[in-house]
Amino acid sequence: MPQNSNISNSSSNISISSENVGKILTVANFKIAFSQVLVCIFFYINCTMLFTFLRKHSFHQDTRYILFAHMLMVDTLQLLFMDLGVTLAYFFIVAPAGACILFCMIMASLTYFTTLTLTFMCLERYVAICMPLRHAVIATVKRTLYAILIIWLIGSIPSFKELFIIVAIETVTFYSQRFICAYDMMIRSKWQSDLMSGVALSYFFLMSIIVLFTYLKMMQAARSASADKMLVTKARHTVVLHAFQLLLSLITLVCPFVEMTVLQVDIQVFSNLRYFNFVVFSLFPRCLSPLIYGIRDEKFNSVFQQYVFCGLDHNDICNKHKIHLLLFSVQGLKEMEPGMNVMLV
Repeated sequence: MPQNSNISNSSSNISISSENVGKILTVANFKIAFSQVLVCIFFYINCTMLFTFLRKHSFHQDTRYILFAHMLMVDTLQLLFMDLGVTLAYFFIVAPAGACILFCMIMASLTYFTTLTLTFMCLERYVAICMPLRHAVIATVKRTLYAILIIWLIGSIPSFKELFIIVAIETVTFYSQRFICAYDMMIRSKWQSDLMSGVALSYFFLMSIIVLFTYLKMMQAARSASADKMLVTKARHTVVLHAFQLLLSLITLVCPFVEMTVLQVDIQVFSNLRYFNFVVFSLFPRCLSPLIYGIRDEKFNSVFQQYVFCGLDHNDICNKHKIHLLLFSVQGLKEMEPGMNVMLV
């Protein structure tokens, strides 16, 4: 009898384990399906906003819109790479170390590109509000392209630093090993993790100082009697939005360290926490922040709505959008050169 009872207990344990495995797989399938739906929606919105920028020639001559388009492009690429990384991890697809290193370097660099672009956008608003007479001279298209080049150079430094460390400390056999592509595989020792954290915190500390500086300067400009109150207020709100985006990026930086601590306690809690961090701090900011920024700009929002709601239709709503676009185009031409006003009057 004791032997039969042991057999029955063992079979019940197996059935319970099978049920748990089934529940875990169901939850995992829902998570990956939900994230794919969000990625598709956000990818469509970001691509539509990029298409809006490319279709409107007047946006190509404005520093603010060029930087905004660059941020959109970087966020869209990061969205795709993050989704690819999550999908590979979900299906336990491993890749050679060399390919994983390249993948992780691109992911990390894109994160820095976004935050550095936000910082340059704050500086552009600072010049526009606090030095309006010199804005047209300082914020030219050529200098904006140089600024984007500087963003890519500075943002790539941390990733290449990790690459040089791996090349220096690892043997040739390391590159033939296969890993799940996550940035953790590039951290080979404790001191390397501390160095990476120090560099990242230094970047975000300097960027935070620049954003705070621009905000305080705009506060001073708001007190000036000659300042355009509405323009200054809108610029201040833009800087606050950029500061919030920087905060989300800083949280994303801290998340891996919290996740590694939780992993030592419970792997299931770790899995749920990593998915929550991915959706809330990585996925949503890639679309929501650019979307909010684009909607707040009346000129960009008018063109954006046309492509979202109208497309190639020719109904009454679309005709109204076209009238608004024509008015914005005429207004933009009047603001370009004083000599153009004679032709338009």
